[in-house]
Amino acid sequence: MTEQAKTNGAVHLPTSKDLTVDNITDNVIAFNSQGKDARLAYVLERLVTHVHDFARETRLSTKEWRYGLDFLEQTGKMCTEERAVCPSIPSLVDAIDHPKPPGATDGTILGPFHTHEAEEMQNGDELMRDGHGEPCLMIGTVNDTEGNPVADAEIHIWEANSEGKYDVQLPDRKGPDGRCMLHTDKNGSFWFKAIVPVPYPIAQDGPLGVLFDAVGRHPYRPAHMHFMFEKPGFDKLITALYLRDDPYEGSDAVFGVKSSLIVSTEDIDVQTAKKFGQPVGSKVIRWTFVLASEEQASVLRNENSMKALKDLGRRVKLIDCLPVPDTD
Repeated sequence: MTEQAKTNGAVHLPTSKDLTVDNITDNVIAFNSQGKDARLAYVLERLVTHVHDFARETRLSTKEWRYGLDFLEQTGKMCTEERAVCPSIPSLVDAIDHPKPPGATDGTILGPFHTHEAEEMQNGDELMRDGHGEPCLMIGTVNDTEGNPVADAEIHIWEANSEGKYDVQLPDRKGPDGRCMLHTDKNGSFWFKAIVPVPYPIAQDGPLGVLFDAVGRHPYRPAHMHFMFEKPGFDKLITALYLRDDPYEGSDAVFGVKSSLIVSTEDIDVQTAKKFGQPVGSKVIRWTFVLASEEQASVLRNENSMKALKDLGRRVKLIDCLPVPDTD
């Protein structure tokens, strides 16, 4: 580290001159550690460390750095509430922030097409006014990890139309379609009429498309249907169901598929068709979703954090369930 200089009374900082490849990281971290927010200081410390190490390990050129900044700038310009570009980090963050105890339904990414304008519907209503998709009845149950039904859980549901487009992508959109909000009944049950999900490509008209072409990746997501469950006392569950044997089941462009979330459609039998008012032989998906309690998720999140950072040789403590360096 460079020569120390006393500033701000008792705070000792290195001078911000004569920085080299070898000492710049420690200097930047020291300057970023003057505030009172321990969590912010820790996040910046790790961010600076990893970014600087990345530059050193790859021997990053000025031209490559400039290209990277331009890529991020163009990405930011393309992003809106209905369109986000980040194909892997959301899956990682969800797994860290919403860990699941044994038996609970796995989470997956929210995706860019969830909105807060979904109409509240009743069980049995029609989700999609597409008119061209293959009809599909969804019959679901929501339980806790002890197998007890979760009544009055709020469920947000959304899926793409038969052409693989969400309503917010349609130029002639007049309002929400292919999305709704439902509540479970006293038995934890819910059901609605939808269409069989179809695979579709993520948007390729921006910098992400350029990146995918450069690295030889396809842009397709496997057929799926999104769900989000909320009820006081339970950890929010953001998840999706993916159709078995979809050609992109094992190569999802945004890394959202989990084996535990792969489902099969079935042909509706006479009894089910009569009960739910669907044609015999049309498709049905049946699934039980299991919610973890807030307490279960909190305990597991803390345990996982402490173990992961201990394995990395880092001494930390938790503040508001988030790790910071333990300097006591």
